[in-house]
Amino acid sequence: MKSAAEMKKMATALAEEIARSGQKWSHAFVLALTGELGSGKTAFAQGFAKGLGVKESVLSPTFVLMREYPLKNNTFKKFIHIDCYRLEDPKELEMLGWNKLVADPANLMLIEWADRIFNLLPARYLAFLFHHTNETTRTITISETKKA
Repeated sequence: MKSAAEMKKMATALAEEIARSGQKWSHAFVLALTGELGSGKTAFAQGFAKGLGVKESVLSPTFVLMREYPLKNNTFKKFIHIDCYRLEDPKELEMLGWNKLVADPANLMLIEWADRIFNLLPARYLAFLFHHTNETTRTITISETKKA
C-alpha cells in the first residue's frame, strides 16, 4: 500500500467481511498486528474500526493500553483495540481483565505490537506482519495461526 488512505480502505473492507461472515471462534476473534514503527498498524486499526461501524475517532491507545468500542452488528458486541508498544510487563493486561476479554467470543480484538504479549495470545488468531517495502510502500503478510 502506498498511503494511509489505501491502508484504511483495505482494513475497512476486511472488517466488513469479517463482521458479515458471522464467523465466531470459541474465544475472542483476535487480530495480532506486528511490524516496524510507522509501518501502518494504527492506520489499519482506524480503517478496521470504521468497517465495524465505530463512529468515534479511533486513537491508538498507546498510553492507556486499551480502548473498547460497543458494536451494533450481530456477530460481535465489542471492538477492543490494544496497543502494547509501551507495555512493560504482559501482566499489565491481565490487570485490565485480559483473560475475561479474550475468552469471550462476542469480542473482536485488534492488538498492535502483539509480539510483546505472544504468550498471552489465544490458541487461534490472525497474524498481520507490517513491513516497509520502501519509503512510500508498505506490505502486509496475513496468516491464520494456531498454537499447538
